[in-house]
Amino acid sequence: MSSSPNSPSVEARLAGTPRTRFLQEFFGNSAYFPIANILLEMLIEGPLNYLRAPDLYTILCASLFQAYWLSRWQITPRPHRFWGNLIGPAVYTVIEALLEGPGFFRRPQHWAYWGFALLIGLLQAARPRLSGLFSALALILEDIVRTAILFVTYAIFEVLTNPQQAHSLAAFFSDQSHQFIALLIPLVGLSVGLADLTAQRYLGLLLQTSTQLKTYSEWLLGRDLLNRIVANPNALTLARRERTVLFMDIRGFTRWSESRTPEDVVAMLDRYYLAAENVLNRHAVIKFKFSADEIMAVFITAAQAAAGARELRGEVKSLLLEQKLGAGIGLHTGPLVEGLLGSAGVKFYDVIGDTVNTAKRIESAAQASEILISEITRQTLGIDLPVDATRQIAAKGKDEPVTVYPLT
Repeated sequence: MSSSPNSPSVEARLAGTPRTRFLQEFFGNSAYFPIANILLEMLIEGPLNYLRAPDLYTILCASLFQAYWLSRWQITPRPHRFWGNLIGPAVYTVIEALLEGPGFFRRPQHWAYWGFALLIGLLQAARPRLSGLFSALALILEDIVRTAILFVTYAIFEVLTNPQQAHSLAAFFSDQSHQFIALLIPLVGLSVGLADLTAQRYLGLLLQTSTQLKTYSEWLLGRDLLNRIVANPNALTLARRERTVLFMDIRGFTRWSESRTPEDVVAMLDRYYLAAENVLNRHAVIKFKFSADEIMAVFITAAQAAAGARELRGEVKSLLLEQKLGAGIGLHTGPLVEGLLGSAGVKFYDVIGDTVNTAKRIESAAQASEILISEITRQTLGIDLPVDATRQIAAKGKDEPVTVYPLT
């Protein structure tokens, strides 16, 4: 029933896979100017000449390299958005300058690449440090800057191909088509920015809701079961399996709680539950649940259950001794039916069968700070215990006594 190692956890699904983050970073940020530059230089130099030159492949590799690092840094405490946006132009400049020499720096589009990288990097680095209206304005301005790439590369194209129309700003804007583009592109950027802002806020709300639902689901199912059922909705279909079941119960809890206020009882139980949860999370427990002073846990193997029981005994012993209490633990191994039970609208994970009932009966016979295991659990563990330590206990519903052993 363990989940596949290739199945992403709930956290990974919420954060996005490395491939998804990379594609989002490449197409949503790093590739914008390179695409415009490729079209610009292809039109100027001719498609065949440009495809034979290294420029196309250099700028693509540079932007891919930038997207790779930015996507990796995205989920770290310091995403390095400013410096990350300079990776593409830096790699492109170093390689092309070595190939072309000083002539590389005479092309205005290469300076434009650096200019847009600096502006976008500054805005992306500043946005997490801003809040409210200022953060929203930074996001909108970033989209306006990004759409301005279209106008700037178009203007460069006009300067290089029609110098008589672009010897001055007045001459350039005397063309009504240039006026139209100069007005349209910032408005498009504003529209894109507002849409992006709405999408970001909605995505934030979805992530917040998903995180809350994940927390509530883990309370009911546990992390391991939740990850499995998300990866495979049929993973918890009712099925017969062999498991080792652990029960732990506080001795004298009812009598102790009668002389305490409900608040005191709850406070002690919270500490008891936390101590048990910390232990069980360190072992391969499929599922554990709390019911008043009783704890039940289901393990894949008897060895894991025995290790968890020993650590559990040591962890709660000092806590319970403060209240002059102790807990008994029982383990039993055998077949059971596990999976989701319930109606079409309400389901819960549980284990059903004689193995569960027997484990509970064994626990009931254990004294404070004692771990009792059944004969089949002892055999599964492959350990020899002293014959004189053997005990026979009566179990409800069984004709013959159950043989148990104390586990040291």
